[in-house]
Amino acid sequence: MIHNHKPLRASGHLDRRQFIRAVAVSACASVAAAYGAPPDRRSLSFAHTHTGETLSTVYFQDGSYLAPSLEHVNHFLRDFRTNEVHSIDPGVLDILFDMQAEAHHAGPFEVISGYRSAQTNAALRSQSSAVAEHSLHMEGRAIDVRLRGFPTAKLRDIAIALHRGGVGFYAASDFVHVDTGRVRSW
Repeated sequence: MIHNHKPLRASGHLDRRQFIRAVAVSACASVAAAYGAPPDRRSLSFAHTHTGETLSTVYFQDGSYLAPSLEHVNHFLRDFRTNEVHSIDPGVLDILFDMQAEAHHAGPFEVISGYRSAQTNAALRSQSSAVAEHSLHMEGRAIDVRLRGFPTAKLRDIAIALHRGGVGFYAASDFVHVDTGRVRSW
């Protein structure tokens, strides 16, 4: 973001716009400092519940998504049943990043399900009516997670409050589904 600053008035006092701009810049800097990272640096940590794999990565920095990091995420969130890799929508990662920031919790996300191939989705759907026929998991636009050491019901509430896509809560299995589809919850 580029800020055009006007010089101080001759009296040394800020005019109203300069004051509001200074407060806003200060607030952004305070939020960034509170989370220990500049506002244009986003990172996530994961632990996969099925494969035992872990991943910690900075996926966005200096105004850009980092292609090598996204490739690592794509592989990590692959369909572990078929080993098929698919691109994950970076918007899913941004939702997780914002959820973690709102939770003020640094624990890794435990991944239950990332990308699902059509074959895997059909097999899961034959076992459970909770699996959507046209699941956004098949497009790399959904993930099922919990945040280690954080109440899953609170994580659901945070996700819903973001108004950024779909949010499903599966209390019996202790996970939250988030996706980049239309805003809805179940």
